[in-house]
Amino acid sequence: MSHALLPGTRAPVKVWTDPATIEPHASQQLRNIGTLPWVHGVAVMPDVHYGKGATVGSVIAMRQALAPAAVGVDIGCGMSAVRTSLTDAQLPDDLGALRTAIEAAVPVGFQARDTPVDPRRVHGLPTAGWDRFWSGFAGLHPGVAALESRAQRQLGTLGGGNHFIEVCVEQGGPDAGQVWLMLHSGSRNIGKELAERHIAAARKLPHNADLPDRDLAVFLADTAEMTAYRRDLAWAQEYAARNRAVMLALLCRVLRTAVPAVRFDEPISCHHNYVAEEVYDGVPLLVTRKGAIRAGRGELGIIPGSMGTGSYIVRGRGSEAAYCSASHGAGRRMSRSKAKKTYTVDDLAEQTAGVECRKDAGVVDEIPAAYKDLDQVLAEQADLVEVVAHLRQVVCVKG
Repeated sequence: MSHALLPGTRAPVKVWTDPATIEPHASQQLRNIGTLPWVHGVAVMPDVHYGKGATVGSVIAMRQALAPAAVGVDIGCGMSAVRTSLTDAQLPDDLGALRTAIEAAVPVGFQARDTPVDPRRVHGLPTAGWDRFWSGFAGLHPGVAALESRAQRQLGTLGGGNHFIEVCVEQGGPDAGQVWLMLHSGSRNIGKELAERHIAAARKLPHNADLPDRDLAVFLADTAEMTAYRRDLAWAQEYAARNRAVMLALLCRVLRTAVPAVRFDEPISCHHNYVAEEVYDGVPLLVTRKGAIRAGRGELGIIPGSMGTGSYIVRGRGSEAAYCSASHGAGRRMSRSKAKKTYTVDDLAEQTAGVECRKDAGVVDEIPAAYKDLDQVLAEQADLVEVVAHLRQVVCVKG
C-alpha cells in the first residue's frame, strides 16, 4: 500500500497502515512527535503501537536534535539470522533435547553468566576489537560505573520479554525445508540503564519545558549533553551487536554438536532500536528507528512474527518516503497484562502446536494472538520491502 498522512501535525507523519486502526494513545503520541520543531518528518510502520515516550514502529527524522525516547530503552535491540546447510530432515529427532542444549548454552531471562565470555574460545566469533570495546566502558555515564561486571557477564545472554532464539525451516520456493537459526535481543540491562539516565537528563533541560510529552525531551546538537548521549548510544549499540554475535556463535556450536557436518552462510543482522546519520531531501538528519529496521535498496532485513507464526527475511526497496525503513515485526495488538487476562495455558499450547517451546503461564503474554497478523503487516509495506524467505519455527527458546 502507499502511505497515508496523519492529520493535525506540523511535520509530515506518513503512515503505512490505516490510520483509523492505530490505537488512540499511539495516534496521540505520533501527533505529539509531529509537533516538535526539530522534526523533519515521521514514517509510521504497520506494526505501530503505543510505547513509552515515542511510539513503537516509528521512524523519526530530526534536524540537529535527538530524542532518547525515540530510540528506546533497549538500545540496539535487533535481530540476527543465519541460513544453514541442513534441511529439516537432517535435524535431530528429539527437538526437546536441542532446545535444552540451546538453553544450557545461552542464559535466558534475568540470568547472567558466572564468568564473562572469552571471545577467543568461541568458534566463529571474530576476536578483533574486544579490548578497544571494553575500554570504552570507562567513558560511559558515571551512573553506570558499578555495572561493568554485570554488563560483562550479561554479554551473550538473551533476556526476557519478546526476546527469543529459534530454529526455523524455510517455507516454499526452491529452498523449502532449509534450516535457519534466528535470535532477537539487545543491550540487556546496561542499555536500559544508560537510556533511562539520559532520558531523565533531557527532561530537565530548559528547551524541553513546554513539550506536549516530557518523555519526548531532546538533546540539541553541539551541546555537552548530546555529545555524552551519542557516545553512550554508540557504545550500547555495539554492545547489542556483539551480544547477538556471541549468542549466534554459541547457537551454531550447539547445532554443530548435534549435526557435525553443518555449514553456515554469512549471518544477517539488523538493529531495530537505534539512531543513524542519514541524508534525505538534501538535509543531514538524525534518524531514530524505534521498532523499525533500515530497508535501503538491496539491504537484507529480518521481520519476525510471534512464537507460533514464523518470520520473514526481506530485501529493502529503498523507499525514501519511509526514510528507507520497514517494520521490525508484527507488533503487539494487545498489552501483556491484557493477554494474560484473556488467554490461558491451553490457548498457548493450541496456538504453538508443532513448535518445541515453553507452554507455561510465564509466557502466555507472548501468545501469537497478542500480536498483529504478520502477513497483513507485510502486505501493508509491500512498497518498502520484498520477501526473500518465509520461515516457520520448529524450536523457540524464550526468556
